[in-house]
Amino acid sequence: MTYRVNPNSGDKVSLLGFGMMRLPTMATGTARENSDAPIDQDAVNELVDYALAHGVNYFDTSPVYCQGHSEEATGIALSRHPRSSYFIATKLSNFSDAAWPRKESQAMFERSLNYLRTDYVDYLLLHSIGGSARGKDAFETFNARYMDNGILDWLVEQKQKGRIRNLGFSYHGDVRIFDMLLKWHDEGKYHWDFVQIQLNYLDWHYAKRNNPRNTNASYLYDELAKRGIPGVIMEPLLGGRLAKQPTHILKEMKRADINATPAEWAFRYAGTPEKILTVLSGMTYMEHLKENCCTYSPLRPITAEEDALLMHLADEICNLNAIPCTACNYCMPCPYGLNIPAIFSHYNNMLTEDHVPAKRWLNGYNRAVPKERQADHCIGCDHCIPHCPQRIHIPEEMQKIDNLVEQLKQS
Repeated sequence: MTYRVNPNSGDKVSLLGFGMMRLPTMATGTARENSDAPIDQDAVNELVDYALAHGVNYFDTSPVYCQGHSEEATGIALSRHPRSSYFIATKLSNFSDAAWPRKESQAMFERSLNYLRTDYVDYLLLHSIGGSARGKDAFETFNARYMDNGILDWLVEQKQKGRIRNLGFSYHGDVRIFDMLLKWHDEGKYHWDFVQIQLNYLDWHYAKRNNPRNTNASYLYDELAKRGIPGVIMEPLLGGRLAKQPTHILKEMKRADINATPAEWAFRYAGTPEKILTVLSGMTYMEHLKENCCTYSPLRPITAEEDALLMHLADEICNLNAIPCTACNYCMPCPYGLNIPAIFSHYNNMLTEDHVPAKRWLNGYNRAVPKERQADHCIGCDHCIPHCPQRIHIPEEMQKIDNLVEQLKQS
């Protein structure tokens, strides 16, 4: 396993980090997609055991992952091993205004320690700064979550007491919030030991082309690197989108490396920049964990020629006009019962398959998404919009997909 050293704490961190966001359940699929299915703790234990045995030592969770059960499952699995053999990252995920009061945010942190069966957190993140709550802009939302209640200063106190070893934040949304927090770092107002950003070969230069409201990963990484702040990477596969490619793109990848999978290309790219501390992967299945461990044992950095190829392929992928959904499920549940990630996933799958007959696509759509949860049931309530880290205007996309379905029915 390739390791990177956090200059702020001296931690020797595995380049592959285990994202505990898509844990296996007793039913087919993941815990977030099957809200009624309990987590398969035996399977989680097996994954964690394999990961630790093969050098993975960074485990990232949150109070909101897996319908609120990720921290508990993570704590059960990890507590079976020496505490010194792994690093735990969790978040203050006080998204709801009900969690904004100081006591409620403090209680969330205390519950995290309890569920994780530990008396300290190695890496604590302000979760997804830059987003906007309903009726508030990004600055009002950030202040309500962390400043007006004094909770950020309280977290600094917890770090001084040793209950938090590294303090940082994860970023999605308004880049002005990202810039403000780095300005605070420069001024010595707050010190960030690490920052979590979205980085992959598509978002490096094309995040804004995909969605003008997004920020290119190249800007985010460079701002961290010049300050010496280690970067933790999320979405190296864009929720799995980069693991499945159209035939013509796959052929170009195979010409460059006949044995490499699309996922391997993406993980090598995400791990190549030197200031990256770890790259997170939400691994539900053992085969994905094994492949990712191999990719980083050790890392083969992307060469200049390979980088040029991936930038060329990123341009082609952008031209597919896929919906930039990463299946994080933050938009769920929909008040009107839509399965938003499943609808987007099926639509994007159509773009990666060559010449899919209309009837076959419709049949697959009906199998993948029950009729009562399809795009035509969207009423445009906008409840989902503030929750989307990718800043997708979900009702507009639902209308586009519904129009496509109607056209295909008539073709």
